[in-house]
Amino acid sequence: MHTWPVQDAKARFSEFLDACIAEGPQMVTKRGAEAAVLVPVQEWRRLQSAARPTLKQLLLSDTARGELIIPERGQARRREVNALAFE
Repeated sequence: MHTWPVQDAKARFSEFLDACIAEGPQMVTKRGAEAAVLVPVQEWRRLQSAARPTLKQLLLSDTARGELIIPERGQARRREVNALAFE
């Protein structure tokens, strides 16, 4: 993967984009630290589809989908009903 300082990537964006399409992902650095990666669209789509499970996969999964707080049975208090309200 080729590394581009941010000022070079900005100044030579067309070349930067062409390198991405021809060679694959291109790293961008800002003040010497890795900041971003430009990837070809086909690779981006592949990564996106691999990263997210489908609805079918979620529904068929045996792992928890969230933390539900369910109170124990019999712990809820009932309201007292006013007998005069039904007359």
